[in-house]
Amino acid sequence: MQSSQQQIISHVDQWLQSSKSVWLCTILKTWGSSPRPIGAMMACTPDGELVGSISGGCIEEDFLEQLRDGSLKSQYDQIEKPLIVKYGVTAEEQARLKLPCGGQLHVLLEYIDPSANNLSVFSRLASDLENHSRVSRTVALDSGQISATDKSNEEAVIINDNSMSHSLSPMYRLLLLGAGDVAKFVAEMALALEYDVTLCDPRENYLDNWHVDGVETTARLPDDVVRERFNNPYSGIIALAHDPRVDDMALMEALKTSSFYIGAMGSERTSAARRERLPELGLSQAEIDLLHAPIGFEIQSKTPAEIAISIMAEVTAVRHSRKS
Repeated sequence: MQSSQQQIISHVDQWLQSSKSVWLCTILKTWGSSPRPIGAMMACTPDGELVGSISGGCIEEDFLEQLRDGSLKSQYDQIEKPLIVKYGVTAEEQARLKLPCGGQLHVLLEYIDPSANNLSVFSRLASDLENHSRVSRTVALDSGQISATDKSNEEAVIINDNSMSHSLSPMYRLLLLGAGDVAKFVAEMALALEYDVTLCDPRENYLDNWHVDGVETTARLPDDVVRERFNNPYSGIIALAHDPRVDDMALMEALKTSSFYIGAMGSERTSAARRERLPELGLSQAEIDLLHAPIGFEIQSKTPAEIAISIMAEVTAVRHSRKS
């Protein structure tokens, strides 16, 4: 699986490799109600192949109409550099484009040809995201020159002087421990939120009747799985087995990683007992303090589905509040 940003960069890379030029739209600023966040992208070939979104469909339709009638390329050729297009500035335009009340978008519009530099830049962007590394795309607004850097910013888009820096993120991953009902609901919600999900349970026969489409399962030892694949800021680890042989084996490794979220299911008493055990596994107090336990937000959850909602709500909050 790929994040939406990764999908778009991958498509642009493939199109350029096929000697196709590409139109790339990136949201720079929003005001009022906006269906897509700053940094969201849409890419399109001159013959109308499109990936991504910058609105609920209204701006995309207007863009494709200008592409078909030739006015888009004519307007771009007049200035020979990236355009900043402002949508929804007037009430008439908001009505025409069916933008939400008061909504405005500033969009950077680039025409990217398959030059040697552009091929090299998008090949690197696609490769870095595939390798789970954060990367930024920089555009010189006076010339359209594009470059890539491994520097990342807290903000999705930064405009300084005459350049735009756009931070790109790879697919976020979640490792779930324990093949149970809660894990099924967590997995389904996580997939809907565009996480790449893996379920690990080394206990014999526990995986036999556990299945969620799109989720990889493994019976390998949890600490090995954490060490090899979930040791980065784009990974979350959620212990749901309710069995110290599984949960603690994963946590002893997870709490030493840079994973953005580490949590374990259990009551206050179970969580307190776990915190007493963890120092015996070689973990420092600072590492143990990274653990979210009891897991999830307090919403009086009782059923597996309700518990999953509380867990994914907390995961979402932590992900969006952390420093990049």
